[in-house]
Amino acid sequence: MTCASCVARVEKAISAVPGVLSASVNLATERADVRFEPATKATDIVGAIEKVGYHVAEETVEMAVEGMTCASCVARIERALKAVPGVVDARANLATERASVRIVRSLVPAGALELAVRATGYEAKRISSSKDIDEDSERREQETLKLRRSLMLAAILTAPVFVLEMGSHFIPGMHDFLMATIGMQASWYLQFALTSLVLFGPGLRFYQKGVPALLRGAPDMNSLVALGTATAYGYSVVATFASGLLPAGTANVYYEAAAVIVTLILLGRFLEARAKGRTSEAIKHLMGLQARTARVVRNGDTVEIPLSEVHAGDIVLVRPGDKVPVDGEVVEGSSYVDESMITGEPVPVQKLMGAEVVGGTINKTGSFTFRATKVGADTVLAQIIGMVEHAQGAKLPIQSLVDRVTAWFVPVVIGIAILTILVWLFFGPDPALTFALVNGVAVLIIACPCAMGLATPTSIMVGTGRAAEMGVLLRKGEALQTLRNVEVVAIDKTGTLTKGRPELTDLVAAEGFGRDTVLALIAAVEARSEHPIAEAIVEAAKTDNLTIKDAESFEAIPGYGASAGVDGHTVHVGADRLMTRIGLDVSNFADDASRLGAEGKSPLYVAIDGRLAAIVAVADPIKETTPQAIRMLHALGLKVAMVTGDNRRTAHAIAQKLGIDEVIAEVLPEGKVAALKRLKSTGRKIAFVGDGINDAPALAEADVGIAIGTGTDIAIESADVVLMSGNLVGVPNAIALSKATIRNIKQNLFWAFAYNALLIPVAAGILYPAYGVLLSPVFAAGAMALSSVFVVGNALRLKGFRATATAA
Repeated sequence: MTCASCVARVEKAISAVPGVLSASVNLATERADVRFEPATKATDIVGAIEKVGYHVAEETVEMAVEGMTCASCVARIERALKAVPGVVDARANLATERASVRIVRSLVPAGALELAVRATGYEAKRISSSKDIDEDSERREQETLKLRRSLMLAAILTAPVFVLEMGSHFIPGMHDFLMATIGMQASWYLQFALTSLVLFGPGLRFYQKGVPALLRGAPDMNSLVALGTATAYGYSVVATFASGLLPAGTANVYYEAAAVIVTLILLGRFLEARAKGRTSEAIKHLMGLQARTARVVRNGDTVEIPLSEVHAGDIVLVRPGDKVPVDGEVVEGSSYVDESMITGEPVPVQKLMGAEVVGGTINKTGSFTFRATKVGADTVLAQIIGMVEHAQGAKLPIQSLVDRVTAWFVPVVIGIAILTILVWLFFGPDPALTFALVNGVAVLIIACPCAMGLATPTSIMVGTGRAAEMGVLLRKGEALQTLRNVEVVAIDKTGTLTKGRPELTDLVAAEGFGRDTVLALIAAVEARSEHPIAEAIVEAAKTDNLTIKDAESFEAIPGYGASAGVDGHTVHVGADRLMTRIGLDVSNFADDASRLGAEGKSPLYVAIDGRLAAIVAVADPIKETTPQAIRMLHALGLKVAMVTGDNRRTAHAIAQKLGIDEVIAEVLPEGKVAALKRLKSTGRKIAFVGDGINDAPALAEADVGIAIGTGTDIAIESADVVLMSGNLVGVPNAIALSKATIRNIKQNLFWAFAYNALLIPVAAGILYPAYGVLLSPVFAAGAMALSSVFVVGNALRLKGFRATATAA
């Protein structure tokens, strides 16, 4: 809002929302005070404000949610959170056991989100610091240990039940032995006791969560297990203690089914919990990079304090071997710092006074002090962790089908189970009640909404984590799916294909002149100039440790070059027309000039004391990894386009050298968006790779914007994908990983849907009329448990994804 007209417009928009009683908008505080009826949704008010062109301040709250077991849980939690006034959007993730909630800032009371989740039968806790994340990790470990103990107890109690009931079928003479020793009734009593301990001990968790969900009219996977085991157990109890209530010939017990079902599903949960723990290893690794404490100078003394107490402006001491605790700028001392966690480059980087250091990097040799500039959530490492977590919690477009199916999956399964029981009761052979019971329970147990719910998020978690390990950060999780559809990769030249800074690439001295002598003299002339070409020549002389003397009588000749007196010599540096102007013939360097031109370089000539001394070329050199990256993109079947402001001749020379397919040259910064629109006009999906401020609009315009992480913050903020190093090889690696991840998701979804589509009818007994085949509830439980483990295990294969190539 900028004026009173804005205020009036916003007030009018808010007042028009049904149920709003009054609205008062304050321009100075940029706040709106609104009174509305309870039935009015805050999101409707937010929508009205945005509809007239203004934005409401939002924030994202991360929550750890305990108790989610299947896709039905996810949908239920999302609905509960979205119903809280002030919540704009909510997304729960089964794999991470987290919920990400977008709320209108200051509108949602503290604790309201937790209460909403608890009302649906789950536990939730807001995550606000790295300590909470550590606690969350510890909670997961404790839950895995708890599952392990429950599984072991259930297995110990179930084993005798299984032997007593199933041993008679598999072990010759077992039935006669049992009848002669303890008898059938005593065997049933023993099975009843052991199964009761299983169901109301380790298996109680299914009833504690499943029954309330069933009573709320929102059944989940726990409800299916509770219904199935309770039916088998209840029928067995009646057969044991009141067999007269059952039709003749139907008094059978199914204790082993109830006990084995619980044990097998606990086994599946345990394996799943262990596997899910591995899916978040990338985050754990990133968290492990953070220092725990920092040595800060306070009141003249150096004190060690927790990282959370470091403030911007503090002077921090770093010793050899220490992790740099936060981001900052060196104020004293020097050292070499290993920045491989940021750049991927293994060679330590020298840090002198004024150099920037990044939190999480490792100091190698010397000691230095630096002034903290970014702390807490503002550090590069914290932002990386935030990006990875955000990407891991994303819902890809491919998930929409799953959401639609899982919304009604469990109720439909219960309906199929009821239908199965009725069909077998009325049309099945004798004993019809027994067949109805066994097949109804099998249907309830075989269904697996877990596999459906885990199919997409687990692959996303592992894929984005693997991407982070490769130095590819997905700022928007959707990019993981969009990248695979890219057909053309458009790349900005300067700073992306090239190093982004001019360097002296060629110096060919004429006969009678030494290279170092010529370079020292022209560096002395160019030291008086501020042109980037001049800086490159001076930098080359410094790199070669040449003495650069003071120049006298310096003269810049616009359009020609420059001249000066250096150490008793008259030196001219410039284009061929400057040489012609002073009467020199440059034909001796014709071959060199032709070669440089073909390479897209503009040659300069040097004259010393009226003699042609050398030909030099300054260019923005191509990065060492660029040719490799272009080859890899071509290997993936992609076209590569170069977008540059260079003249056409230079641009085409570079493109020919690199094998680039399309060239868009002489493009002004503001023309990059138009260039991308031209490329997109053919219907192709475009990825744009850039690093500068002037690339930000183009990054936003592309179907996928990829920013070089060594570039500017503005470019990175506009991108969908960030390459943490300047290595362009990250682009084909990101695309290849995207293809692998989506392929993995499709495999998981096929398994989850095909598994349920094929086995639920089998469990219902569809094969019995033709083949006499029925599916035991025990085998149904095993198949259900393994389906979730299969999905998570398949997703974990992405951890083994190998970069198609690494930097040479």
